[in-house]
Amino acid sequence: MNKKAIILAGGKGSRLGPYTTVLPKPLLPVGDRAILDVVVHQLQSYGFTDLTFAVGYLAHLIQAVFGDGSKHGVAIRYHMEKEPLGTAGALGTIEGLDETFLAMNGDVLTTLDYAWLLEAHRRSGNAFTIASHRRVVRTEYGVIHLDGTAEEMTAVTGYEEKPEIPYIVSMGVYVVEPEVLEYVDPGSYLDVPDLVVRLLEDGRRVGSFLYEGYWMDIGRHDDYEKAILEYDRVKHHLFHDALDPSLPTTAPVASELRGEAPVGVRNHRSPTASDLPRFPSRRAADTG
Repeated sequence: MNKKAIILAGGKGSRLGPYTTVLPKPLLPVGDRAILDVVVHQLQSYGFTDLTFAVGYLAHLIQAVFGDGSKHGVAIRYHMEKEPLGTAGALGTIEGLDETFLAMNGDVLTTLDYAWLLEAHRRSGNAFTIASHRRVVRTEYGVIHLDGTAEEMTAVTGYEEKPEIPYIVSMGVYVVEPEVLEYVDPGSYLDVPDLVVRLLEDGRRVGSFLYEGYWMDIGRHDDYEKAILEYDRVKHHLFHDALDPSLPTTAPVASELRGEAPVGVRNHRSPTASDLPRFPSRRAADTG
């Protein structure tokens, strides 16, 4: 039986502007491949061959690149969002979700074994499982501990210089049972945190699958720059099997962005940094 996966690829990626003014975030290049190219290959290699792309912003570029998925060893359907529905809202209007399925953001780079995650979810009895990761956040400030409520003058009981605070965070990858869709109002905006609250309030079982391996959520400039720098080092871990040379890379090139003939689709050349438009660096902009 083909495993189903929903890839959420409809957001504007505003925090990665100005790059995302010309490319949807999932098509941004890392190394010699696009982010979504990596995701599609990984899903295919783990047996997820029935894919639905929930698209909106610059959807025509994603459709032009991936087509029906047949050249990449998968079957792809497109679910068009006429307006943003949040990270969970799109699930309420996608047809055919009558069995356990994977849902994930289209900008996640990870070495997570998606088939392993699916099996762990099935064994757990969860209605909804969140793939999670340890993250340590370091504040840039010295943190003062006070005796009681902060007032004009309060006794100091401790002082930490730029402390590191550990968190367990969502990886943007989920396994979902069909009954969860009863908590998603079709056509209404809903984010995953709000969906989780609804499930918990109704006594449904929500689980966390803690993954200690590589994970990068490409949501900010710093994250994207780090992913580019790390890609050559981690790419052989991202692909647990040898890349099948018969499967093309699936990403556009600069000519497609200018509206010319889709050379990248025909020749299957992945984008590189030179394909992105040139913008002033943030540091230059800050000092200019």
